[in-house]
Amino acid sequence: MKRNGKGTTNLLCWLCRLSLKTSITTNLSGVLASKGQKVLIIDTDNQGNAALSFGKNPDSFEYTTYDVLVDGLAAEMAISNVYQDITGGKIDLLGSNDDMAFLDFDVLTQREKYPEPFLLLKNAVSHLKNDYDFILIDSPPNLGLITGNVLSFADEVIIPFQPESYSMRSLVKILQSIHNFREQYNKKLSVLGIVATLVDTRTTLHSQVLQECRKYCYENGIQMFETVIPRSVRFASSVAYEGLPATLSSDKSNKIVRSYYDLLQEIEERKGVQFGSKK
Repeated sequence: MKRNGKGTTNLLCWLCRLSLKTSITTNLSGVLASKGQKVLIIDTDNQGNAALSFGKNPDSFEYTTYDVLVDGLAAEMAISNVYQDITGGKIDLLGSNDDMAFLDFDVLTQREKYPEPFLLLKNAVSHLKNDYDFILIDSPPNLGLITGNVLSFADEVIIPFQPESYSMRSLVKILQSIHNFREQYNKKLSVLGIVATLVDTRTTLHSQVLQECRKYCYENGIQMFETVIPRSVRFASSVAYEGLPATLSSDKSNKIVRSYYDLLQEIEERKGVQFGSKK
């Protein structure tokens, strides 16, 4: 885990099928903020769900990640505070909206203006490491220029994994893509771990696929977290109206909220560090 003088870690939460990538990004941010950590979320997905998780309308932003990457706007101009904790922790957001859907076209058709298209994000926000303890990045669901920018900047990757019929095939492809990208563009990039999401252990399919995934990870030297994020449609619907991620708006004894705390604790144990104060 790369740490500078401030102790900043860049964690990329990357999509493996539709598996709670934004939920993990925002809820881990909530846990970190509750421990007194200063967190920046960078949303690079045109859906803008990170903003929605904090009750913000992404279409209302004057400036977004697009303006920072394409127009050269100072990142500080597009960052807004979305949560302040009594511990001194906070969550800031560099938000995104539909403008990001045009980034590939706008950049790749002007190569003379953007000679290093995979380094736009790194060049624009690297200096922010001095201001935060953690930078978490929510990436788009597809492999492309935007994801390439995120992989160029990130230190470590957390891959959400939903145990469905074709998930293993997608996971293998994603891991291979990360390996190939690392060799060419970012040799410090590593996979922090794979976390199972939307898990219903009552189903035979989920149990079988999880077992298959753990076996594959063990045989290939890949970390898979023991923590799983359970499925709960009723819970997901209820927190949608709170205007905050579940880890900041719900009872900490709730099993889903607790799973995010357990996930961070597992990360701490693997790294031999403790992030901020306990809560």
